[in-house]
Amino acid sequence: MFRKTVAHFACAAAFLVSPWLTGHAHSQTLSMRDALARALAANPRLTATERDVGIASGLKVQAGALPNPNLSFELDNALGSGPFKGLQSAETTLQISQIVELGGKREARLAAGDAGIGTAVWQRRATRLEVLSETAIAFITVVSAQRRIQIFDEQISSLEQLIPLLQKRVQEGASSPAETLRAQVAVDSFRVDRERAKTQLATVRRDLAILMGDSVPRFGTAMGRLSGIGRPPSFRSVVGAIEANPQLMRWTAVSAQRNADLILARLKQIPDVQISAGWRHFQETVEFSGGRPIEFNNDNAVRLGVSVPLPIFDQNSGNIIAAEDALAKTGAERAINRLVLISVAGRAYDTVNGSLAELKLLRTSVIPNARSALETIQNGYLQGRFSLLELLDVRGSVLQALLREQEALQNFHIAVATIEGLVGHPFSLARESSK
Repeated sequence: MFRKTVAHFACAAAFLVSPWLTGHAHSQTLSMRDALARALAANPRLTATERDVGIASGLKVQAGALPNPNLSFELDNALGSGPFKGLQSAETTLQISQIVELGGKREARLAAGDAGIGTAVWQRRATRLEVLSETAIAFITVVSAQRRIQIFDEQISSLEQLIPLLQKRVQEGASSPAETLRAQVAVDSFRVDRERAKTQLATVRRDLAILMGDSVPRFGTAMGRLSGIGRPPSFRSVVGAIEANPQLMRWTAVSAQRNADLILARLKQIPDVQISAGWRHFQETVEFSGGRPIEFNNDNAVRLGVSVPLPIFDQNSGNIIAAEDALAKTGAERAINRLVLISVAGRAYDTVNGSLAELKLLRTSVIPNARSALETIQNGYLQGRFSLLELLDVRGSVLQALLREQEALQNFHIAVATIEGLVGHPFSLARESSK
């Protein structure tokens, strides 16, 4: 069941903004699908959780082991003096003993071992979802950082095309030489911002590489588009889906494990029986007076025994109290975990709605008006009706609007990936315009 969930989320992360974030992989490029596959194959956190499952399996095997029997040998009445000199009067005993567990202690240990495996398996599933979600978010961040650099490149290229026109106007005496310097300053300022964006890109590329198990990026361009958006389902449905999150499902196994620990603590009040069986050899030496020969008597006997410890001073009361409180604590811990997940989902959901509102305003008003103003002022500047400062100012407004749109798109898709990582599967987005 969960494998399908993970597979669905992996596909969702690859298509979670499908077809907005998907890109066909080719040489020196990285698609979302490739990034997720590499993270699942090489992320060391997943390797660690696999080992945790193996550890829990080993502990269960050990829990089912029976107590080892004890073999003992005793030598009495030997190496003394007089008739006990040497071994002539020695008594030897060979005995084997076995503890018999009563009250179902072994079954309780096995139940605790099963629950321990369940806890480790759910934790492994939770870690897989976390790695998938974190990888999707890192991939989105890389795509967004690449787009920011493209925006700066477009603005720099546009301004560089303006400089020859300015130089021509200066030569014609229509403009001051200072305007050319102002334009060059504006271009260089954009270049400074672009270098800062490149540094940020290098950082997020390294973060993505680390999630995929590499210390340095071993991929080229991250292929994807963030332009598409959609409206998520209701927050109530998101909260309902969070109930199936492995982090919460894990508490069922934890509760079973702690319940088994409590049962085992109570069963330890029941003393175990130790039974023993042995063989004893008696050797007796009799010396007759007058120097007559020594007579040896050799006899054998069976020895049986049963011992039971008396639970007078230690009735395991402290461990029982601790186990009871640990079991009672489980419900509160799950409630805390659930509230944390809902809080994270709530912040992400608010970010989705806020980004949608921001994008709607940017795409329907701010960006179209800024571009219209740019076209008007640029044409008017060539006709001498506007100053260079007005032209540079409107170009800066267009740049800021495009950067804000890109930031809102990044926030939107990161929030969607966060929510899908919490619910463990994709959810449908009502399509909206990507203009």
